[in-house]
Amino acid sequence: MLPLISIVDDDESVREATEAFMKTMGFKVRAFPSAVDFLASPGIEDTSCMIADINMPEMTGVELHGQLMRRGFDIPTILITAYPDDAVRARALADGVVGYLSKPFDEDALLECIRSALTRQPEG
Repeated sequence: MLPLISIVDDDESVREATEAFMKTMGFKVRAFPSAVDFLASPGIEDTSCMIADINMPEMTGVELHGQLMRRGFDIPTILITAYPDDAVRARALADGVVGYLSKPFDEDALLECIRSALTRQPEG
């Protein structure tokens, strides 16, 4: 079974480009324009890895990761941002995020983060 990558980004062009790239790399992909849409979707537990933008309206990628953890979903998360911040990066990685990439991100760096995410052992 192919790993399912969920992409959560309010920037349509980034979301669509990342979705297309993930599909060319052989992953099953679902894309969402907001954290709220992702949380309302069925099958969250089927997500093998999540790529989420940090700066989104309503709920940030960091808040989404925290919400998932509180709900018992230990989904490996890669955060992407056009506004890198060392303090946010350090806090996110300390909270269990597996990757933090600045936009525009290198496709090889994203693939490396995904490989790491898919091979890590769940907490607990």
